[in-house]
Amino acid sequence: MSHLRRWLPPVLLIAALFALWQIAASSGFMAGALNLEDFLVPSPAQIFEVMWQDRDLISDNALTTSIEIVAGFTVALVVGLLAAALLHLSDLLRRTSYPVIVASQTIPIIVIAPVLVVWFGYGIGPKLAIIALICFFPIAVNTLDGLRVRDNDSVKMMRTLYASRWQIFKRVEIPTALPYAFSGAKIAVAVSVIGAVFGEWAGSEKGLGHLMLQDNAQLMTDRLFAAVFVLSAIAITLFALIGLLERRVLRWR
Repeated sequence: MSHLRRWLPPVLLIAALFALWQIAASSGFMAGALNLEDFLVPSPAQIFEVMWQDRDLISDNALTTSIEIVAGFTVALVVGLLAAALLHLSDLLRRTSYPVIVASQTIPIIVIAPVLVVWFGYGIGPKLAIIALICFFPIAVNTLDGLRVRDNDSVKMMRTLYASRWQIFKRVEIPTALPYAFSGAKIAVAVSVIGAVFGEWAGSEKGLGHLMLQDNAQLMTDRLFAAVFVLSAIAITLFALIGLLERRVLRWR
């Protein structure tokens, strides 16, 4: 019953939005308001129809994009957690490196993506680099904030027991930082699909971003929206998996 109360409101909201979209598109209201041809403003029913008709093509490209997202996010997770730990343990490293980490997020991805493709080619490498660059910052910064929000009473108690710096870090600071690290990971995985699309737009032979470019050039807006739906489904699935892992790990919350 509690699950029904939790999920019913968002399901009803999404159903209502799709119903309004369907009515507006099928009646020609949206196309008329935008002064466009009807086929450029597909309804949800048309999008799901083309999604089913081209399911093999879409699923094949979705698999490529999913692999890129998972691999890029994994790289960002490992590097982000390691960077947060090192910055927390070393004041000198934090003061010298933190501005560089912040500056890394000021780089326009849409500009750097073609450069990475020129440097590393059309393979998976540039996509991983772009996804990792986007995902790294929220993971590192949230984890670092969590490590700095420690329980001083617990630290004092550990010191009275002659605990080492590593023991305080392991038994007090890491457990405190875990909720922050999961928050950063959930933000990162939600935006990772953006990195994958930018990477594939810059240069690729396969993937949902590549398929969207082709559909846009051929004015196949129904299949373009279908690719967007699948991208959203990938991001929501990964977000839910991290949320599930968070509930398993943080049982004390």
